Amino acid sequence: MAISLYDVSVGSFLQTLGAVSGFLERGLAHCRDNNIDPEEIVETRLYGDMLPFRFQIISVAHHSAGAIEGVKKGVFNPPSESRPLTYVELQGLVSGAREQLAKLTPEEVNALEGGDMLFQMRDFKVPFTAENFLMSFSLPNFYFHATTAYDILRSKGAPLGKRDFMGQLRMKARA
Repeated sequence: MAISLYDVSVGSFLQTLGAVSGFLERGLAHCRDNNIDPEEIVETRLYGDMLPFRFQIISVAHHSAGAIEGVKKGVFNPPSESRPLTYVELQGLVSGAREQLAKLTPEEVNALEGGDMLFQMRDFKVPFTAENFLMSFSLPNFYFHATTAYDILRSKGAPLGKRDFMGQLRMKARA
C-alpha cells in the first residue's frame, strides 16, 4: 500500500496539533501552579532575534490547516495574524486548526496531489506542486514552530517531556 498525501500531511498535522494542544494545557497548568502569569510566555523568545511564542503558535496553525487551505486555493502566504493574542486565544487557534483538519476526508486531500501551488511573499514567488509544498515547505515549518513553542515552555520550567511533543502515536490496530 502506498502512503497517501492525506496520511503524510493531515495525519501528521493532527498528531502534532494534538500534542501542541496538550503541552499548551500543561504549560498553562504549570503557570497556575507556580503563580506565573501565562501572558508573560506569549511574548517570550528563545533568543532576541527569534520571533515570540505567540508567533510560533500562530505559525503552527497556519502551516497546518492554513497550508491545506492554501493548497486548495493554489497560493500560500506567510501568516498575517498581527493582533495581540492571549495564551488562551493561542490555544483556541490550535483547537480551531484541529477542528478544521478533522473535517477533511482522505479523498478530498488526495485529490489535491499534482496541483500547482505557489508560495508568495510580496513579490517573491516560489512554485511547487501541492505535495512538494506540503512535504518540503509546510511540514518542516510546522515542526520547527511546534518545536520552538515546546522549547519556550520548557525554558519557562513547564514539566514537559518527549512524549508531550510526540502526541498520540498512530499505531497498528490490534487484531
